[in-house]
Amino acid sequence: MLKFTEEHEWLKIEAGVATVGITTHAAEQLGDLVFVELPEVGSTFEKGGDAATVESVKAASDVYCPLDGEIVEVNEAIVADPSLVNSDPQGAGWFFKLKLANAADADGLLDEAAYKELVG
Repeated sequence: MLKFTEEHEWLKIEAGVATVGITTHAAEQLGDLVFVELPEVGSTFEKGGDAATVESVKAASDVYCPLDGEIVEVNEAIVADPSLVNSDPQGAGWFFKLKLANAADADGLLDEAAYKELVG
């Protein structure tokens, strides 16, 4: 199941764990990323919490936690090579995996059609 937030994060949810990253739209708006800071494995976040930070040649931006949960894995590859987020934001450029506190909360997020409408 693929879901999106109004803050331009995507979630791919499998068995109560969401793989989270920024959308293609967000990556295009930011421009070339030069730095990524990820959360610690084992950290817990509430929906809307600042989970990660990205810096591009244009600006710095926070990546928000889309739902309540615990970080169970991070993608160290994007720390070593932030350009992965630009080249494959909804694939190899994922940020972290979040064990959802309540998987049903994902029902309140946007589906792909609603997200495309949001970004026009």
